[in-house]
Amino acid sequence: MVPNPHTMSADDTVVGSIDGTDSSAEYVIADISADGAWLSMEADDAPTLVAMR
Repeated sequence: MVPNPHTMSADDTVVGSIDGTDSSAEYVIADISADGAWLSMEADDAPTLVAMR
């Protein structure tokens, strides 16, 4: 059986952060409990909390 990729266990830790340089800023979402489990987008394109309600 394939686990549902949209569920989280108690050991999962998902965080969001702005990672920037002088020329660009990226919004990064990462599960810091798993290697390679992250995604990013340009910070200006990231949804606001109000938009996600």
